[in-house]
Amino acid sequence: MTGWSRRRLLRTALSTALVPAALAPLSPMAPALAASAEWRFRRGVNAWPWFALTREFPAPRTDYDWPPFQSQRPVPTPDDLHRLRRTGLDFIRLPVDPGPFLAAEPAARGKLLDMIDAAVAAALDAGLGIIVNVQANGATHYWNPDRMVSSTAAPEFEAYRGLVGELAGRLERFQPGMVALEPVNEPPQSCDSNVWSQVQAALLTAARASSRSLPLVVTGGCGSMVGGLAALDPAPLAAFEPILFTFHFYEPYLFSHQGAPWMREPVYRALNNVPWPASAGSLERTLASVRARMAKDTETTDEAKKAAYAQTERVLKVYFDARPDRWFIDRYLRQARDWADSHGIAPARVIMGEFGALRTDARYTAAPNPDRARYISDVRQSAESFGFPWAFWDLFDGMGMMDDATRALDPAMIEALGLRMAE
Repeated sequence: MTGWSRRRLLRTALSTALVPAALAPLSPMAPALAASAEWRFRRGVNAWPWFALTREFPAPRTDYDWPPFQSQRPVPTPDDLHRLRRTGLDFIRLPVDPGPFLAAEPAARGKLLDMIDAAVAAALDAGLGIIVNVQANGATHYWNPDRMVSSTAAPEFEAYRGLVGELAGRLERFQPGMVALEPVNEPPQSCDSNVWSQVQAALLTAARASSRSLPLVVTGGCGSMVGGLAALDPAPLAAFEPILFTFHFYEPYLFSHQGAPWMREPVYRALNNVPWPASAGSLERTLASVRARMAKDTETTDEAKKAAYAQTERVLKVYFDARPDRWFIDRYLRQARDWADSHGIAPARVIMGEFGALRTDARYTAAPNPDRARYISDVRQSAESFGFPWAFWDLFDGMGMMDDATRALDPAMIEALGLRMAE
């Protein structure tokens, strides 16, 4: 949930919203790239912030306090993991901030790696597969994507590459078919970037030097969006088999990220009550909610509010005129399926590694919760109709399916994900 796509999502979501709903037939299935394999990755959830929300020291220091992860962050217990398995989920995707590992002295680094081992063991004990994802934090002043994976010449690329190799060697020890390694989250390069191809190949080479059998998860550029996958040439990656592929899906961002405080575009600060599908509401009702939200904002100047409102009015008119519905999602995901078919890749090897939407609760004013449930259900069912495994974002926080404090599961999200409630 970091990086590239958030900087261009308004243009992406709105331009594609205007494409007609008519869909081309699927291309015929080509011969398989590699022998088929069975992995425990069909229905999953991201387990952020288990190894995120750090305690880094401010610049000019580049290290972290100990322990490096904030003590108050929600972390799933063994009971939580067993309950997730009983809902029908079969894997977790575990985002891991590499900063604390790379900044640590050898002894502390060893302890952190042991913590990863323990998390993997806990997931396996609960009957869950696990994809360990090295997920650099774009908000960190030093150990961020630009310094680590922007190119093979990035200042800390070699350190990052070493960690990927080390993780691959450790993860190989666990149960085959239940564990995989995803070396990067949402690459910052453009969709067809040769720079990203070089970075990914170097990281996969490091992983394969430590493990010949561990499944590796690869992705396209531009923040792992569908366009990045569509631009990815999988042929050179066959040398690193066994591999899986991944993409992320949050379109249209006007819906999924309405009210998100981390968004940079001024439109999102006051955006709320955007319906899903668009036909479930109206432009007038949503704009009224935006005005009410802006009226409560005491930090933004009147001039900035006026400019943000004018832009909000423009983009929402496009949204409601386009009337996005399930067809909008199907059109995006069909691109991913057509890409897989054209390269002879079984759709079960292509994981929708993130999807979700911010909810309205005591902390956030965002999507109406019934609309959020309809959107999640539509995305999940669309992915399944194309044969893609998926991992919901997120377990906790405003996009979550489990209460941070009480650990109660959200019945609306359980239903939207096609799961069953588990006590």
